[in-house]
Amino acid sequence: MFFRPVPAILVGCALMLAPAAAKAADRGPSTPEERKQALKYIQDFEADPLNPTVIKEREWVMMWVIEVPDVHISACLIFEKLPKGNKKDSNSIFVAEVLAQTAFVLQNPDKQDDLLAQYQAGVEGALRVYEVLLEGNEKDRQPYFDDLIQRREAGTLAQFVKDRVAAACKG
Repeated sequence: MFFRPVPAILVGCALMLAPAAAKAADRGPSTPEERKQALKYIQDFEADPLNPTVIKEREWVMMWVIEVPDVHISACLIFEKLPKGNKKDSNSIFVAEVLAQTAFVLQNPDKQDDLLAQYQAGVEGALRVYEVLLEGNEKDRQPYFDDLIQRREAGTLAQFVKDRVAAACKG
């Protein structure tokens, strides 16, 4: 049997969000106002991921997604590598992937079950945040993510995501 190491951030998110799963049974579907709020918070995060004011916003979105019964995203470790040098960058890129998937599902409710499209949106969101992080500190450049940006620009990122999903997500 093959076991893949799970990044500490995934374990932390799971532990932090586990109590929210119990609340999910107590509430109804998301409201249009909540969906609008979630999208605004996701945009705020993508524009300035290290801004301290977005911490509570991104936590709200993560908790909300777990609590509402009608918004579903799927987690998969698409990236083989997250930045090692700066934990804030690793956390921001991982969170960006999840939030971008959430935004995709909110904007495309008819594609909620299209996991490949969800993962693609997540990777693209993570790359957007990576680029914003680089604007703040060019020294945080990571060859792995630079390669993914080149793939995006060359039009081959979708194939990369498809291959990664097949290898890592059983999807």
